Amino acid sequence: MVFSVATWNINSVRLRLPLVEQFLRDYQPDVLCLQETKCPDNLFPFKSFRALGYEHVAVSGQKGYHGVATVSRRPLRDVERIGFCDMGDCRHLSAVVEAGAKKLRIHNFYVPAGGDEPDPEINPKFAHKLAFLDEMRAIVADRNDGFSSLLVGDLNIAPLENDVWSHKQLLKIVSHTPIETETLEDLRIKGGWSDLMRHLIPADRKIYTWWSYRAKDWNESDRGRRLDHVWGSVDLEDHIRDVKILREARGWDRPSDHVPVIATFDLD
Repeated sequence: MVFSVATWNINSVRLRLPLVEQFLRDYQPDVLCLQETKCPDNLFPFKSFRALGYEHVAVSGQKGYHGVATVSRRPLRDVERIGFCDMGDCRHLSAVVEAGAKKLRIHNFYVPAGGDEPDPEINPKFAHKLAFLDEMRAIVADRNDGFSSLLVGDLNIAPLENDVWSHKQLLKIVSHTPIETETLEDLRIKGGWSDLMRHLIPADRKIYTWWSYRAKDWNESDRGRRLDHVWGSVDLEDHIRDVKILREARGWDRPSDHVPVIATFDLD
């Protein structure tokens, strides 16, 4: 059976609800993981999603900042919300979905951006980001429970050279500094995670999921970064069939600076 999961930092779910609704009508993923929803739970637009067939919704939100939501056409169970760094931020949500013979635990993450100065001694936001990554090490792909796992979301790090428009020029820019990229790759590997996007798309090919609002012409300058990721337990490498980065979404009316990523699997 075909099963698809999409991830998208929407940068305010209520502000951009028409874009989300159109995306769901056009692409119909089984599960959509949203980040930076900026919406307290009681104001989340549940009715709009249910009207489109996404009757199962898990949210972890707060007013004006952060927030994640997982919406699904299939039942969600074992919903967990993990707090990181004792900050009270809503940055993680996990739920189990059954698809074919698989039970999938899907982690939805929004990692702190880290501010502008990549020095934890003078920038508390960057120190918070590094502490968050350190605590993420506890999220492993295999819990020895027979479930497969996905970890998706805005991880706010572009780890590989071809995940940014210029490796050389961004080495001192937050999201591509060595301490961030090396830490993320280390926790991914030690956690038993496969980078499923790069499993299908060779590492020598440039791929981006984010383009800054600051660019006058984001498409022409094309100074992007791959900040949004799809990781999976190693067993899913044999099942993933396609990864689609919806670049055109960056040019939609009042867009997010991130675009959706859709991973499609063939599950027995």
